[in-house]
Amino acid sequence: MTGTAPATRVVELPTGWVRDHLHEVLAIYGAAMGYGESVVAGRYGYAVQHTERAGFRAVGAFTETAREDGAEGERLVGFGYGYLVAPGQWWHDQVRNAMDRRTAKQWLPGAFEVCELHVLPEHQSRGIGRQLLHALVEGVPAPVALLSTPDTDTKAFRLYHADGFVDLARGYHFPGDARPFAILGARLPLLSSPRNP
Repeated sequence: MTGTAPATRVVELPTGWVRDHLHEVLAIYGAAMGYGESVVAGRYGYAVQHTERAGFRAVGAFTETAREDGAEGERLVGFGYGYLVAPGQWWHDQVRNAMDRRTAKQWLPGAFEVCELHVLPEHQSRGIGRQLLHALVEGVPAPVALLSTPDTDTKAFRLYHADGFVDLARGYHFPGDARPFAILGARLPLLSSPRNP
């Protein structure tokens, strides 16, 4: 049928696959966040370190695509990954400072950080982000999931709120980024189904 979106397959990604395809993965990060090549290149070392953290888990969204030789193939159009947070990790310590003491004590211990969750701009608004989010946190042995997202009315922000995330801190500025961010948290398992928003 003409005009329909290609089928999307969301799967868990082995850690070795993520390491082998980091350039491809981070290109999606850059496109989705509007970051230039220098920012993306600077993330490479951090992403490798993230794959070594306790509880690391990654998911990817692939769409069917025709190659130049006419054969069918798949293209990575979105990904997500996360791990268990711990004191001493940069994000954990930043977020602890962003929260009041009571909120930090309630949400940080044993939490799973949704560190990255991105979809190529031309594939957004098709439910792929929701599928990735649910696949990433499904069965995670953690009581809560935490994430940070630009503190503005975006599709991602609305998705997180619709799927059970609540505001833990707003207007926080991470070092090196001029934009304000919101820190969000959700009890696991998530309430809504990726098929029934």
